[in-house]
Amino acid sequence: MAVQIGARPDSGFDDPIGMLKDCHRRIERFLHILWVVADRAPGRTLTDEEKPGVESAMHYFQLGGKRHTADEEESLFPRLRTALASGGCEEIAGLEDDHCRTNELHAIVDTLYFSWIEVGRLSPEDKESLQSATVRLKQLYEAHIKIEEGIVFPRAAQTLGSQAIAAIGEELRARRQ
Repeated sequence: MAVQIGARPDSGFDDPIGMLKDCHRRIERFLHILWVVADRAPGRTLTDEEKPGVESAMHYFQLGGKRHTADEEESLFPRLRTALASGGCEEIAGLEDDHCRTNELHAIVDTLYFSWIEVGRLSPEDKESLQSATVRLKQLYEAHIKIEEGIVFPRAAQTLGSQAIAAIGEELRARRQ
C-alpha cells in the first residue's frame, strides 16, 4: 500500500477494532476500482492502467478480504456473542450472512474479470452480469460497513475488556504472519 504524506497511519495490533475499520477503507477503495471499471470499460479491452488495478483489487479481496472475514467471524464476533449472551448482538448473524453473499458475488466478479482479461472483451450478457454483481457488492458492503462501524464495533469497544481486545489483536497478528 502506498504511503500518503499527511495521512493518518493505519492502526496497529494494539487497536484491532481500528484495524478492522482501516480494512474497511481498503475494501471501499478496491471495490470502487472493480465497480468503476465494470461501469466505464465494457465493450473494449482493459487499458494498461485498468488491468493491474483490477488484478490488484481481486487479489486484495482473495487475500485481505478473506482474512478480514476471519478476523470478524473467528475473533471479534464470538467474543462479542459471549459478552452479550443475554442479547444485543442480533446484527452479527446478518453480517455473517453478508459474508456468504459477498463470497458468492466475488466469485462471479472474479470469473468475469479473468475472462475479460484473457479474452480481451466481454459479451453483452457478461457485461451486464459484471455490472450487476459489482453494484450489488457495492450496496452490500455499504450497508455492512455501516452496521459494523455504527453498531457492532462501538458495542465491542464498550463491552469487551482489555484482555479480549488484546487477544483479538494477537489473533489478527497471527493471521498476517
